[in-house]
Amino acid sequence: MVRGLSRGVRGIVKQSRKHKQGEEDSEPRSPPSGPRSFPPDVKELCWQKAEVVKGRDPTRWRRDPVGNLVFRKLVGCSGCLCYDYDHVIPYSKGGTSTVENCQVLQAAVNRAKGNRTHIAMSELAQKSVYCRLSGRDMDVMEMTAYGDVHHEPGGCNIQ
Repeated sequence: MVRGLSRGVRGIVKQSRKHKQGEEDSEPRSPPSGPRSFPPDVKELCWQKAEVVKGRDPTRWRRDPVGNLVFRKLVGCSGCLCYDYDHVIPYSKGGTSTVENCQVLQAAVNRAKGNRTHIAMSELAQKSVYCRLSGRDMDVMEMTAYGDVHHEPGGCNIQ
């Protein structure tokens, strides 16, 4: 080991030595072609793929694969209704930014998932930030964010 070098530099030196000795990484990675973040059209289709919340406007409310309620306006934050667009197969492991590889996932769950691919749904559920909202709470959220409340057809509309 070379003393005085930072951990990152030592890692690069070790990688270089492995390469010279003909050793390969235990986990081959192929860099994805295309953007790391999801384009707007893919985000829209990804949102549409998520489970609809019965009785609520599907353009505003969805459930992630774990069952967490998420609110459309709260993307990229860390609260219980916040979500991220997640790469099912992580970008760092060759996953692409396509609708097939996209899922809406509660932000806290996405952080816990990280770049892992084989993680049990029960483990993700334990990482969820739980919040219980009544229909009235959801109405208040919509009124605050959108200025009105929409329910699925046949429900009441508050304006």
